Amino acid sequence: MNHRDMANAIRALAMDAVQQANSGHPGMPMGMADVATVLFTRFLKFDPAQPDWPDRDRFVLSAGHGSMLLYALLHLTGYEDMTMEELRNFRQLDSRTAGHPEYGHAAGIETTTGPLGQGLANAVGMALAERLLNARFGDALVDHHTYVIAGDGCLMEGVSHEAISLAGHLRLNKLIVLFDDNGISIDGSTDLAVSDDQIKRFEASGWATAQVDGHDPEAVAAALEAARSSDRPSLIACRTTIGYGAPNKQGTAATHGAPLGAQEIAAAREELGWPHAPFELPDEILSAWREAGARGGAESAAWQARLDGSAAELRETFTRQMAGELPNGWQQALGAFKAEIAAEAPTVATRVSSQKTLEVLTAAIPEMIGGSADLTGSNNTKSKSQGVVAPGSFDGSYIHYGVREHGMAAAMNGIALHGGLIPYGGTFLIFTDYCRPSIRLSALMKQRVIYVMTHDSIGLGEDGPTHQPIEQLAALRAIPNLLVFRPADTIETAECWELALQAKDSPSVLALTRQGLPTIRKAGPENLSAYGAYIMVPADSERQVTLLASGSEVHVAMEAQKMLREEGISAAVVSVPCWELFEQQPPHYRDEVLGPGTLHIAIEAACPFGWERWIESGGGFVGMRSFGASAPAKDLFKKFNVTAEAVVDAVKTRF
Repeated sequence: MNHRDMANAIRALAMDAVQQANSGHPGMPMGMADVATVLFTRFLKFDPAQPDWPDRDRFVLSAGHGSMLLYALLHLTGYEDMTMEELRNFRQLDSRTAGHPEYGHAAGIETTTGPLGQGLANAVGMALAERLLNARFGDALVDHHTYVIAGDGCLMEGVSHEAISLAGHLRLNKLIVLFDDNGISIDGSTDLAVSDDQIKRFEASGWATAQVDGHDPEAVAAALEAARSSDRPSLIACRTTIGYGAPNKQGTAATHGAPLGAQEIAAAREELGWPHAPFELPDEILSAWREAGARGGAESAAWQARLDGSAAELRETFTRQMAGELPNGWQQALGAFKAEIAAEAPTVATRVSSQKTLEVLTAAIPEMIGGSADLTGSNNTKSKSQGVVAPGSFDGSYIHYGVREHGMAAAMNGIALHGGLIPYGGTFLIFTDYCRPSIRLSALMKQRVIYVMTHDSIGLGEDGPTHQPIEQLAALRAIPNLLVFRPADTIETAECWELALQAKDSPSVLALTRQGLPTIRKAGPENLSAYGAYIMVPADSERQVTLLASGSEVHVAMEAQKMLREEGISAAVVSVPCWELFEQQPPHYRDEVLGPGTLHIAIEAACPFGWERWIESGGGFVGMRSFGASAPAKDLFKKFNVTAEAVVDAVKTRF
């Protein structure tokens, strides 16, 4: 079977599915069909019968709008769950063939793409994970490539700059990007908005580069062969014609994001020499594709034999890590740490509490991969046991991401998606705004990615309002399936870390202080933070007031409780380290904690948005209603009335 017929099968399925849905992007799949055919039939290491084979090559369609390219490839190569019926149901409710590829919808979809640049940045994390695991388990078990198809839009997005810079610095030589260089975006020719020399740009970041005719299969194959032997990551710019084969629309924006129309599809069928009915594949063409899909069966079987023949401890560790299971003994080590902290009762910032916790966890869970966006000493994310990952040296477990918050977050998604490692990384809480698209995708894809976000309020002090988060907690709490933790002391910090590690299907944010906080919790066998909220200090008589607080403001609430007692008012203090977990508790428990019928006052050095769900009518909020200012932390809390005195006033004016 010749290459042209196999590539045309992709083109036909793409234009037919988009036409039937009356929605979608046929141009990119038609333009990149030749490149994809070369990659999947000659180079990509995969096995549709074992879609989660750990040593498969990863293929990322960063230009996710061209999703029919991927769906067609998965069907043609024999992925069982990508049936022809799924292609017919493209973009329809409950189909596996969503408008953009969604992780978990079908085997062979390695990551959710659509927000441009994200797939490319995820792929950097995947390629990094491959090198990290290779350093631990060797070539016999981990030795594969990560391939990306990216478009002009992916390379325009800012996250791409961060991603390619990091990949070039680390010399991730098993990362190969195929650039769909078609010169067209939705608005028209890309020269409307961009005149970058992408080749020079990638070369400046330390990549190997090549330019080829994307419709010349032998040129594409030669470039891929050279890239696979490079000592650097590789960009192959494939000059293509968007909508290739549609005689009146190819090469124009008209093929980018709309169906071709029945008349143009009929003309394309004639142009391509494809006389078959919609969704009809000749047996000989489908057989050729299925044969290409079966290529990896022998390789996956040989890999399984190598795994089975490995030393028992190595095999068990590899299997456990790839399954995402935590090692034995880590919780016992954490419990012993909590007991020590309770005895010492230190007054430290929760960012320091986090580092103390990490000293225990990274020793007990070696698959934890840490990092920071150039704030290691401020985020306290590196433990003494962690070696640094460097170009050509991947036996460490700590990554200096540089000032690349968004690239870091996206790469951590890629590390988690790859499997075998648990990524965490830090920056300031204010810069979750720079990470937010990737945090959202962590939650959407149900990935265990842990974001260590320090300097969590005006308590960071003199850096001023540009660095003081006000609305960030509310914005993060608005993301579905994201656990937002704000611990009050070292004990809660350790508990929140435990919960983040146990949450296999959810990412977590740990919002941690710069300023010192006293230890106010006693250690016990139960993780009280797992309830999301609990009574830290009960009322000393019949409860009249419930003070709800998170993080550093729990101590403020406790001071206010003492002052109210002197006024003859009985209050309980409730610590609320995680709204999301509290929402999951049964109603009777929430009532027990909240005390229905009591006066509710919430205290948090952030905006009030969202707290109304926990405050009964007539209650109040003590916190921020403006941006902060530059001054020492104590002065700021006083200036903005986030104090015990303000809490007492809020109670008395409502009593």
